[in-house]
Order: sequence, then C-alpha cells, then structure tokens
Amino acid sequence: MSTLAIATAQEVFDLLRDDLTAIERELERDAVSSVTAITEIAEYLRAGGGKRIRPSLLLLAARSLGYTGHGMIRLGAVVELVHTATLVHDDIIDGADTRRGRPSANTTWGNEKCVLAGDWLYMQAFRIALEERNFKVLDLLIGLTQQMVEGELLQIQTLGRAVNEAEYYELIYRKTACLFSTSMQLGATLAQGTPEQEEALANYGRSVGLAFQIVDDVLDLTATEEVLGKPVASDLREGKTTLPVIHALEHGTASERESILWVLEDGGFRRTPREQIQEILHRNGSVDYAMVAADRHAEQARESLVDLEDSEFKRALLWVLDFVVARDK
Repeated sequence: MSTLAIATAQEVFDLLRDDLTAIERELERDAVSSVTAITEIAEYLRAGGGKRIRPSLLLLAARSLGYTGHGMIRLGAVVELVHTATLVHDDIIDGADTRRGRPSANTTWGNEKCVLAGDWLYMQAFRIALEERNFKVLDLLIGLTQQMVEGELLQIQTLGRAVNEAEYYELIYRKTACLFSTSMQLGATLAQGTPEQEEALANYGRSVGLAFQIVDDVLDLTATEEVLGKPVASDLREGKTTLPVIHALEHGTASERESILWVLEDGGFRRTPREQIQEILHRNGSVDYAMVAADRHAEQARESLVDLEDSEFKRALLWVLDFVVARDK
C-alpha cells in the first residue's frame, strides 16, 4: 500500500478514533456470559482483531448525515457481533484451521461449543440492538441475518461445481455485501435520513461489499499464506468457484477447464497442482478481469454518494473505496 494510502488511512482512523474505541469497549462488555466457555470464545474472537470495516461504515454513514448519538456505538458493536458470529459458523462449515493468522476457535474449543457460541453472539447482537427501541433497526437486522444464512446454504449447495457469474454475485451479496449495505442503512436510520439518503448509502454499502469480496477472492488465489493468515487457494480447495475461476472456466482451453474442475471435484490439488491453476488464471487474464469488476463496483459506490453533502465523513467513505480495491490482505 502506498505511503499516501497509509497517510489517508491514518486520517480516517483519527476521524473515528473515539467512536471505534467506544465500540471496542462495548464489544468487551458484550463478550461476557455467565457460561465460561462462551466468554472465553467470545473474548478470543474479539481479541483476534480485524479491520472493523463494518462498524466504521456504520459510523461514517451516521456521521455523514449529522448524527452524534450513542446509538451508533451500540449498533457498531451489533454489526461486528453479527460478522463475528458468521465467521465462527463459516470456520465450522469449512473445517478451517486458521483465521487471521491464528488457530480458528473451533480448533481450540471444538465444533459443538463454537456453533453454540456463534448462536449466542447472534442473540447477543439482537439483545443489544433491542436497546434502541426501534422496530426498523430490528427489521433490518432480521432481514440481514436471514439473507446471510440463506447465502451460506446456497454456498453449500454449490460446493464442488462450477457456478456462473449470476450465481456468484447472488452468493457474495448474501454472504458479504448485504452486511456492508445494512451497516450503512443502519447508520442512515439512526440519523433519520431521507428515503433517498438511506437508499444511496445502502447502495454504496452493497457496491463496496461486492468489490471487497471480489478482491478477497482474488487475494485468496494470489497472495501468500503469511499475508492471508490462512492457506493459499482455500476457496478452490473447499470447492468454491470465485470470479477469476469462473472467467478461466469460460475462456480457457478444454484441458484448462478440466484441470480446474478436477480441483473442485477433488476438494484439493491432488490431480492439478495449485501453481498450475495460478498459471491458467494468469494466461487467461482472469485475475485482471476480476479486478476490473471490483473497480467497476467501487465506481458505482462512488456514484451513490454524488448527492451526499460534502464533509470529512463523505471524503472518508470515498477513501474506503480506494482501500478496498488496493488492499493486499
């Protein structure tokens, strides 16, 4: 990442520093249960960090519309709890050993305890959101959770087979972009924005979420294990067809397509080495194709903010787009 990008990232962090610190304190309080195992798992997950992108988006949406109340701290913690719960369940479903460079929670506590801890985190998120006494907030969170669960089920149904672009975008919307979109919409709801403002910010969240997941999928195939904090090409090994792979399947030779399909069917690189897959993607320009798509969604997000009043918070939202498409992990 360039020196300018790092400087800009620091400016955004400084802009939200007090709010993010308050959200971290809220998350620390929210991780406590009367059952020791749940507290241990929840605290382990919280301490694992993460970029806190979703709470940051909620804060920027709310503040860009002039909101200053405590509700954005509360709901910032809520969207992070929902995100964390999905990661716990994802790791169990995927049989993942690592998460962000550390052992995944299920490797330490086992699947049984972790699936229940994930359920607890979901319910804890709703309990905290209930303090807002706002039915629209609850409605948004219920719709969000249902879409994310449906996305996970759709993903399971497609494992081991090629999907087309329409199916891929449906999956990544439900699994990733809907949480970005809802985070923005929650911020707008707190600020009592107009329907037009709410729609614009939700559209921004959707587009930036799609770009984020496409870049994530590219990095899974191109970055190193040290950068990723998990094995390279985990998605392909788990039978997931991401955008670069879809492009290679559509534009590669018959033998290249067969090589990719073997990996999807085998759930590993027994018949086709990982390096060969990377070469196929490179030859067909598949990674570049995916990054162009990510840039296109980032541009759509930028266009969503055209009518938003200029402020340091709007400028931060515009910077987020550059961070999403240029990040290396």
